[in-house]
Amino acid sequence: MDHTQAPVLEALRRYHERSELAFTPPGHKQARGADPQARAILGDAVYHTDLLASGGLDDRRTSGHVLLRAEELMADAVHAEHTFFTTCGSSLSVKAAMLAVAGPGEKLIVGRDAHKSVISGLILSGIEPVWVDPQWDVKQRLAHAPGPEAFEEALTRHPDARGAVVTSPTPYGGCAALEDIAEIFHVRDLPLVVDEAWGAHLPFHPDLPPWAMDAGADVCVTSIHKMGSGLEQGSVYHLQGSLIEAKTLQSRADLFGTTSPSVLIYAGLDAWRRQMALHGKDLLDDALRLAADVRSAIDEIPGLHVLDRDDLVGPGLSADFDPLPVVIDVSGLGTTGYRAADLLRTEHHIDVHLADHRRINAQLTHADTTATTQPLIDALWDLAEHAGELAAAPVIDVPSGRDMRLEQACRPRDAYFGATESVPTERAAGRVSAEMITPYPPGIPAVLPGERLTEPVLRYLRTGLRGGMNLPDASEPQLRTIRVRA
Repeated sequence: MDHTQAPVLEALRRYHERSELAFTPPGHKQARGADPQARAILGDAVYHTDLLASGGLDDRRTSGHVLLRAEELMADAVHAEHTFFTTCGSSLSVKAAMLAVAGPGEKLIVGRDAHKSVISGLILSGIEPVWVDPQWDVKQRLAHAPGPEAFEEALTRHPDARGAVVTSPTPYGGCAALEDIAEIFHVRDLPLVVDEAWGAHLPFHPDLPPWAMDAGADVCVTSIHKMGSGLEQGSVYHLQGSLIEAKTLQSRADLFGTTSPSVLIYAGLDAWRRQMALHGKDLLDDALRLAADVRSAIDEIPGLHVLDRDDLVGPGLSADFDPLPVVIDVSGLGTTGYRAADLLRTEHHIDVHLADHRRINAQLTHADTTATTQPLIDALWDLAEHAGELAAAPVIDVPSGRDMRLEQACRPRDAYFGATESVPTERAAGRVSAEMITPYPPGIPAVLPGERLTEPVLRYLRTGLRGGMNLPDASEPQLRTIRVRA
């Protein structure tokens, strides 16, 4: 296919060349009615790109097949059989994929390191999860994706399961053994869904870990705005094989999707595909060289350590890793990732992606150069040089892997929609949670609806909150109370 084409961008150009006059939404009418201050800050180009997908970008019957052609080009670029765009983020895509595999009351094998969007899908659908535990790294106090043997064991215990959902890469860059996991399910004619939100770039460079479609996944969900150059909420989901029908997947997505998609986000997806199909290898060559240099430079800073292949890959750990998320252990400075992240923002105007009890993640992409990475390195040197001035880091009581896991006492849906009450956190141990409690980012819930609360996990959340952890979905922001089943 001709990857110099960009159907959405070309249709936008034609729309403006024809001077189309719309008596349709959006009501700002190509910026003319927008707030003047908003126009001054956002620029009119944002409003000029904001038009109806059908009856604007394309005609009312979408007979120009603008979006379809853009999706076909994306599928060709990454060697998938089908690709679908969504402007509702991978949170929509993963729900659609799950419901294309299982329905209410049916079982789905799910890694317990899943993003909260997967849990939302379980709540909405009534699917019964069969949890597979992540591999716990005692040294790093970090969870890696579950291994193939854990999925095999879960499927042996639950042969009536309809398929599985795996998260890979993790927000820390660790990758699951997808080929082996896919084989476990395919020998039983069961599909594998991979939440590869952090892996948009993987198909475009041979030195990166294999991406989900090449590893045999049936559906792969990817956030183009994370490691690609799409806009926020831009997501695609890819399909191959015969275990899931394309029409079924589309129908499930239609249950969640908006009827007013953003053409601006579509354009970002289309442009990113063209950029990577034409130049992706060269762009990622540069990004990987830069990442290697940045990793070496940060490792020279006293008190800091960059997690590398030796830290993340091996027996009981990840099967592979992506070097572009630069995960930095700051515990040698006597502080936490939360405090380091806050200081980098307030003192140096540098925002890192992820922070936890001992790490921060400086995510690199093909957009970075030494002009962006050198200020990061300088700021980290400054952090290290003033480590003695940092107040003693608050102690965050992180449970062991075994103590981190909670018993699933009932389905997430039943707990979420059932009768509930709020109880003081100090009296919540032993009760069944009716809410999600999620350190964010990365958005992997520590507590799910239907799980029985324990004191180690409650202590982790209380001490984490005092130490700077962000818990945006807790019903009581300070965690003085927790919503439980009545």
